[in-house]
Amino acid sequence: MPKYHNYRKALHHQIFNIIQEAADELSMEAYVIGGFVRDHILDRGDHKDIDIVSIGSGIELARKVSEKLPNKPKVQVFKNFGTAMLRAFDMEIEFVGARKESYRQHSRKPIVEDGTLEDDQNRRDFTINALALKLNKDGFGNLLDPFNGYEDLKNKIIKTPLDPDITYSDDPLRMYRAIRFAAQLNFMIEHESLKAIKENSERIKIISKERIVDELNKIMMSSKPSKGFSLLFKTGLLQKILPELTALQGIDEVEGQTHKDNFWHTLEVVDNISQNTDNLWLRWAALLHDIGKAPTKKFHKKIGWTFHGHEFVGAKMVFKLFKRLRLPLNEKMKFVQKMVLMSSRPIAIADDNVTDSAVRRLIFDAGDNIEDLMTLCEADITTKNPKRYKKYHNNFKLVREKIQEVEERDHVRNFQPPVSGEEIMETFNIKPSREVGMIKDAIKEAILEGDIPNEYEPARYFMLKKGKELGLSHTT
Repeated sequence: MPKYHNYRKALHHQIFNIIQEAADELSMEAYVIGGFVRDHILDRGDHKDIDIVSIGSGIELARKVSEKLPNKPKVQVFKNFGTAMLRAFDMEIEFVGARKESYRQHSRKPIVEDGTLEDDQNRRDFTINALALKLNKDGFGNLLDPFNGYEDLKNKIIKTPLDPDITYSDDPLRMYRAIRFAAQLNFMIEHESLKAIKENSERIKIISKERIVDELNKIMMSSKPSKGFSLLFKTGLLQKILPELTALQGIDEVEGQTHKDNFWHTLEVVDNISQNTDNLWLRWAALLHDIGKAPTKKFHKKIGWTFHGHEFVGAKMVFKLFKRLRLPLNEKMKFVQKMVLMSSRPIAIADDNVTDSAVRRLIFDAGDNIEDLMTLCEADITTKNPKRYKKYHNNFKLVREKIQEVEERDHVRNFQPPVSGEEIMETFNIKPSREVGMIKDAIKEAILEGDIPNEYEPARYFMLKKGKELGLSHTT
């Protein structure tokens, strides 16, 4: 990062010249502030969300800018917040008048008054988000950095502009944002700030689940999510939002026998899978794949620690967790449930003696999610023993080869019975009934077991045989 930055270069896009003209015509100071400035200095690519602060009415400035833009885009006005937004050049530009804020104990919604640029920078969450570039012709591109945010960017530090205890108590969501930025940018949270997060963790109860989950998802989508989740854990925030996960932390010992710490193992799995997928819900599956181990943990003198049925228990816990956090209860939740439920299945068939029948059942049950399931299982290998690591990966390579071989031959993915229920009813002249379901299930089982090929004629012959066993007569 250069010591002297060419900030005019950051404002090369014509939108800033248009805002400059509009602001100067209104005799109004205007600044671009926050994420755009931060990310330009960090060279993090183009920023599509731009925040403009004006000393005066942000709504009036937005309307003036719209008049000067091609096609005069619609200005969306949010009177309650004193803000306005318009879209131009594939960017979303928000305008707000500089303001100062004060908070009440029971709410993160501030009491807002008009203020100076200094007031506005004071209310920012972090020093690195308080950087502002002037847009007026007089001083165009000048950096206003009252809290040494540039130095904090250079030193990779997250800290608040004012007293962190007050900053986090006023708006507790900032605690999650601090951790999210630390994870996304690979920054350190300054000591006093980290201490204040721990001391204010109880305040998180005034924040909506939706806002917290939005930050969790951003942490989950960072390149190394374990950084964010370990900070959430160490500050006491994770226990308040995901107790099912933190229940996995710790190692028990009975009669000299221990088990691994499934919490830190889980964070390794999430990091592993993040190297191979940007699918948010597959990352959630990795985070939750072992949550059933806490309630199913038992010690047996002869065999040691067991977690029998943890996949089944964990899959049921997924629904309750998603409902509590107001995560989507649609196919995304069902996908996570399915991955958790099946997370040990490929491991069970990862050996040289795996049967075609076991592979067919795996393909049948996983359907189109077979590749996601294999990605999850491979991420679940966290052993530090090089020989064991290589052995497990070789085993999964064998499973993948077997899956390809069986699928090419038997076509059981997204299995549709070669003989339909309608044909069964027509053949035996019966109405919808238990017998129809029994015959369909018998055909499916026969194909999965390899007793008959996944083809129409063998399936029809098997249907006639099964119908006869059930005492049904058929038409020719």
